Amino acid sequence: MTVSLEATFREEWPRAVAILTRVLGDLSLAEDAVQDAFATALERWPRDGVPRSPGAWIVATARNGAIDRIRRERTFARKAEMLARLQDLSDDPDADVSSIPDERLALLFTCCHPALAVEARVALTLREVAGLATPEIARAFLVPEPTLAQRLVRAKRRVRETGIPFRVPPDHLLPDRLPDVLRVLYLVFNEGYAATSGAELVRRELCAEAIRLAKLLCVLMPDEPEAFGLLALLLLQDSRREARSGRDGELVLLADQDRSLWDRAAIDEGLRVLDRAEAMRRPGPYQLQAAIAAGHAEGTDPSVIAVLYGALEQFEPTPVVRLNRAVAVALAGDLEGGLALLDALEGLDGYSYLPAARADLLRRLGRAEEAAVAYRDALALTENAAERRFLAHRLEEVTASTSW
Repeated sequence: MTVSLEATFREEWPRAVAILTRVLGDLSLAEDAVQDAFATALERWPRDGVPRSPGAWIVATARNGAIDRIRRERTFARKAEMLARLQDLSDDPDADVSSIPDERLALLFTCCHPALAVEARVALTLREVAGLATPEIARAFLVPEPTLAQRLVRAKRRVRETGIPFRVPPDHLLPDRLPDVLRVLYLVFNEGYAATSGAELVRRELCAEAIRLAKLLCVLMPDEPEAFGLLALLLLQDSRREARSGRDGELVLLADQDRSLWDRAAIDEGLRVLDRAEAMRRPGPYQLQAAIAAGHAEGTDPSVIAVLYGALEQFEPTPVVRLNRAVAVALAGDLEGGLALLDALEGLDGYSYLPAARADLLRRLGRAEEAAVAYRDALALTENAAERRFLAHRLEEVTASTSW
């Protein structure tokens, strides 16, 4: 794919799929039509040149391709209805598609609908809204391509069969639905920032896509502070990416990171976005998490960060938030208090970061034998190779300290 076509694909795929989905009411048919349009572009553009309005050309070509597909349909009622809808869509390849209402937000809410399984929401969002190809998504999540393809097929079938509406939820439902969208983008970023399995600690392409989609969401929903809170959080977290692993790919904890490797431009952007979110005076969990990340970036007193985690717990009283608060309490100097909070946690069976956090605090308290047990527990639950190397190294250290 040429550079210009690749750039057009990334920018125009979600818009074209969204427009065709709105018209056809069928996500699978819309995707097939847009995919065929890009295949035609790959053949024609190198020969004929890039059209004056690439996005409009893709939409018009997809429209005409969809008409051809529908005319081959055997069910007359469905055929007549869809053809009637398509007649209202311009076939002018030079039309200004920016004048068409931006349907990408509706597409995002469709892909993140709670009727879909979480893994289906993530895969569908990356495919339809981010424009990633099926092999790219499969590679990012380390699953076989046929498995990922079937996941997408099932998700699109469920969208059609359950009648998931292609729309932005009405105002009275939006507060309940927006968290679904934010959660999917957060999951995409987290899988890139701390990969659950595989050799690499960070998958840059997923981090970049999550940030790009969060920026799109902020453009489309400029009055939603939590959208800006999420974007600020992702930018601030991503600013530390280069410092999170050493030359050999080993994990480097926050306290040990070389701050000169932190991306100052990303930090500054994240702080500006957070200021905009907080100016709306509607606090939420993503804004608080961004404030915590900002505290790390600016060297805020650890006790203040522990207080912020306490505030976050009021919004999200989950075991993971309580775990992070316990670690923050320990980092603020109260190792015994942090360990007590960790030991009181419930509901995190199988979560590797709990024994890993306990092991670290036990090590720092000089309780090496107990730390070794906790490190072994964490290793048994960890699949990421970089994290396993880090835990194994720490296990060797505490084991050595008890062997003489």
